[in-house]
Amino acid sequence: MPAEFSRYRHLTENFPQELVTHARVEDLPLPGGSGTLALLRMDNGDQKRPNTLGPGSLIALGEAVSEQADRARSGEITALAITGKPGVFAAGADIVSARSLTESQHGIELAELGHTVFNLVEDFPAPTFAFINGSALGGGLEVALPADYRSISASAKAIGLPEAFLGLVPGWGGIYRLPRLIGPEAAAQVIFVNALNNNQTLNGRKAYEFGIADALWDEPTFEQSSVEWASRILAGDDAALTDVAQRRAHNSSAEAWAAAVQTAEQTVAAKTGDTAPGPLRALDIFRQVPHSSREQDRAREVAALGELLVSDEFKNVVYGFMELVQKRAKKPAGVPAASPRPIGRVGVVGAGLMASQLALVFSQQLRVPVVISDVNQQRVDQALAYIAEQNAKQVRKGRLTQEQAEALTGLVSGSTDKSAYAEADFVIEAVFEELGVKKQVFAELEGIVSPETILATNTSSLSVTEMAADLQHPERVIGFHFFNPVQVMPLVEIARTARSADEPIATAFDLAASLRKTPVLTKDSTAFVVNRLLLRLMGQVQQAFDQGTDARTADQALKPLGLPMTPFELLAMVGLPVAQHVTESLHAAFGERFYVSKNLQTLIDHGVTEIWSQDAAGEHYIKDCTLQLMDFGDSAQSSEEVLNTVLEALAEEIGLMLQEQVVASVKDIDLCMLLGAGWPFHRGGITPYLDQQGISQRVHGAPFHH
Repeated sequence: MPAEFSRYRHLTENFPQELVTHARVEDLPLPGGSGTLALLRMDNGDQKRPNTLGPGSLIALGEAVSEQADRARSGEITALAITGKPGVFAAGADIVSARSLTESQHGIELAELGHTVFNLVEDFPAPTFAFINGSALGGGLEVALPADYRSISASAKAIGLPEAFLGLVPGWGGIYRLPRLIGPEAAAQVIFVNALNNNQTLNGRKAYEFGIADALWDEPTFEQSSVEWASRILAGDDAALTDVAQRRAHNSSAEAWAAAVQTAEQTVAAKTGDTAPGPLRALDIFRQVPHSSREQDRAREVAALGELLVSDEFKNVVYGFMELVQKRAKKPAGVPAASPRPIGRVGVVGAGLMASQLALVFSQQLRVPVVISDVNQQRVDQALAYIAEQNAKQVRKGRLTQEQAEALTGLVSGSTDKSAYAEADFVIEAVFEELGVKKQVFAELEGIVSPETILATNTSSLSVTEMAADLQHPERVIGFHFFNPVQVMPLVEIARTARSADEPIATAFDLAASLRKTPVLTKDSTAFVVNRLLLRLMGQVQQAFDQGTDARTADQALKPLGLPMTPFELLAMVGLPVAQHVTESLHAAFGERFYVSKNLQTLIDHGVTEIWSQDAAGEHYIKDCTLQLMDFGDSAQSSEEVLNTVLEALAEEIGLMLQEQVVASVKDIDLCMLLGAGWPFHRGGITPYLDQQGISQRVHGAPFHH
């Protein structure tokens, strides 16, 4: 082993589970007698797992590049190219193993190792190419950036630098090299905007348009086309070289950098604020790139990774993203062995906004007939018009052809007569959130649909058991709770009653997957998971406000959590009457833990729709007429006291939900809060943060995660 890598060998002891990505070299004669291309193929030998880069993999790659450098200096090879295994270039660092690091020095050394390897590529004594044949994420993309030239497959699915989302920084040269390649503004989009917008990535064609690659080839002949293109580059083909030069032209002026930094700053402020150290460190490094040398940047990235790899925030993201979204969500708990019922026709009872969204998603994803109904023909017509307009929007965005949009719109029909549901296999009600109304709907449906038809409710808080209590076939009734907006929010809570049969539940899981949603099975318990926790939180903040805490203090107290919106903002979005109604249901079910605010009821009675109003400058304030309607106590709390009260309440409620077996595991609670409420990945949902703050120990005498 070269001396430069032997000093990193001990790092492999910290990654005992690493599946090493090997670097295998084959010599290819270049067309036209241009010499020999050494093609280095990264491959971990496992068809089911993507190439990742732990210390063993980096050492293997570094040794291979070093050996080829010796061959290049001796004239044995003309150029070096790096590619991956079918469908995957490299999926980045082995972050699951990195989560177990406990010493900052090990993170520093891992960062140094990556820089050492990738600088070898950049300093290679002959031209270098990266043939990006598939997904290239994080450290995987950073393998390609030091190369002199890059080609990319049109079928590559995921290209990006997701480190800011993961609680890290692109620590192997990505922050430094990407803006030099594609310009600072495009780089800010990749490093900050995409990463912090739910970890968005680019496909191969889009990455080519961004300038990340110099050539784009179709998959069947990608490698052959890349080799032929490389031979033209090496032969000095004017057209090929001119095309590369033109594609790399970008604006790197001071103004462009200022705009890019502003975009990055605004994105970080909006998405994570000051609650996640990773994006802040990435932002700090990005600001300094135009004035930095490679070695100066290396020092900053290495120092940042050393700290961030052992941070709670990084470990929480790995838990939330890898353990929950990538694993738990794909193998949910509680799926019955029964075969799901085929769904060839869907009914949606109601024609309001939620019902319209449901009909749209069912028609778009299932491509089966969907019928909606309402007692009012005008509302039915409005719902059908909404669905037609949503499909038309997809045409304007280039996502559907006119013919496809018309076909999808044509799948949805409307009626004022529930007999239209006679042939439906699955009917979901989305009518007014009142138990008597829903019971009446189900009673009417039972006299219309077949005995095998599954009946579902989209209730957010009412008892599914009670809805089905008077039916002849209560075993086919389930909760199937979506979140608003339906097309965007990925979670579906599947509520099972004590009498629900296996087939409806199995069908619900299968249906959720077909709708591209993540299902979580819950017990039929008031408000299930997400709304139960949100309303407990909102109730505590509202109670603090009613008792005399300043509105801004109460509303901003949860800022350290990094939630997507404040409690009062969430209240306005949900609607005061809806929030009050759900809280009353929870209060009836669970008692005084769920605070029902007299002040909120007074606002509702007077038609007030929000606590905060906004002035011309966008600043929050409470109108005098709103304040005059409310009565306040004189027991003001500090923001720290409000935060502590809320966290203890959440810990208490989660503990009770687990005792009641509302879900199978604490992981399901975190998954629900991540995907149903948009809670931050760098908090792991909520329970890892409660453990780290000592709240779980204080409330329950033990952490949620052992």
